[in-house]
Amino acid sequence: MNLKKLIIEALTDQQLMYGDKLYQQVNYTVQEQPEPIIEEAVVTNNLFGLTNEREDKIVQTGNYSEDWQSATTVAELNESINGCQKCPLGKTRNKFVFGTGNPDADVMLVGEGPGADEDAQGEPFVGRAGKLLTDILAAINFKREDVFIANIVKCRPPGNRNPNPDEIKECIPFLKKQIELVKPKMILCLGLVAANSLLGKKLSLTKMRGNFFVMDGVKVLVTYHPAALLRNPNWKRGCWEDVQLFRKYYDENVVSNNG
Repeated sequence: MNLKKLIIEALTDQQLMYGDKLYQQVNYTVQEQPEPIIEEAVVTNNLFGLTNEREDKIVQTGNYSEDWQSATTVAELNESINGCQKCPLGKTRNKFVFGTGNPDADVMLVGEGPGADEDAQGEPFVGRAGKLLTDILAAINFKREDVFIANIVKCRPPGNRNPNPDEIKECIPFLKKQIELVKPKMILCLGLVAANSLLGKKLSLTKMRGNFFVMDGVKVLVTYHPAALLRNPNWKRGCWEDVQLFRKYYDENVVSNNG
């Protein structure tokens, strides 16, 4: 890891907490700013999310139907869109990462996008960040099979970069259709990119954490991305506070109503 990369990583961590104000005083271009809440940041063997792998992958075959909005089940939606080529990410992916879990879950988790392990396996949140997410869920008495896990984009952005606005614009309708079909009572957003993309906001994580947002009647809470926690263990306490708040609201408003 060279010094320039280390400096950019440190500045990006500050952006995560405090927003873009800091960058007005620092001469780094947007392209040079790696976002710490990229799912791939620590799920490879390279701690800092750098990769030497080739990006000219064989595209996974699949189906795509313009009539995907008429899908009535999560499985039907997956079958309708898993061959999507609407944005450039479709040309570089290995596998389409639709999402996984209980299609009737009361809780959904939303991350940013697939990393290398996810791209290889076709499932969200695997590797070290995925194991940490499993442990976080277990700490508040959820199993992965109890919830539904998806991402803002379904294909891995090359080089572990953030998905760009055009890619998000093309893919987020699929996520919103998933939410419509699963009908969760609550959503936990993992990281700043996921939160701002889903909620249509431009806020720092500091301003979003600890507050419930409402999207189409669904309560949404924001916390750190597991990859960010692996890079910054000091944030684990804050995440623990967030997920405890999430569980408390779930018990008081979802479990009690279901009972």
